[in-house]
Amino acid sequence: MTDEAPDYFQPAGGMVLTHLLIVRDVDRSRDFYRQVLGATVVRERQPAILRFHNSYIVINDEGGPTDDKPTVRALAPPDPDTLSGAINIRVTDVHAVYDQWRARGGEFLTEPKDHGVEIRCYLRDPDGYLIEVGQATGILAEQGRTAAGPDQAAA
Repeated sequence: MTDEAPDYFQPAGGMVLTHLLIVRDVDRSRDFYRQVLGATVVRERQPAILRFHNSYIVINDEGGPTDDKPTVRALAPPDPDTLSGAINIRVTDVHAVYDQWRARGGEFLTEPKDHGVEIRCYLRDPDGYLIEVGQATGILAEQGRTAAGPDQAAA
């Protein structure tokens, strides 16, 4: 698997999957994903677009209906303790990523916890979106595979 993202604006093969986040402050959120997670800014605003390894995060303001979605309002999460979606990032060394992102200002809910099939921890972005950082462990053993080395761990 490659760490390179396909071209956002003209993906080979015709499609690229991105994750859209509706936020209260685009600049604050863009800076969080750039500074804490190490994402690369592709576009600053309207919407902000960031490349994160082999994916993209699109960050846009809250807003009312538009002509192509006439009944839909775009709102940031009203309650960070109610989960309706999350960003899930798979890594080869969850402890290294946890240490690196904490050093960059990321505030985790807990340290990495071992759940048998994976070790995981969570942090929130400035709008309360939950970000899971997980390392497969037991689930790989179930498949007869071993974990990759820590040299591929952090961004």
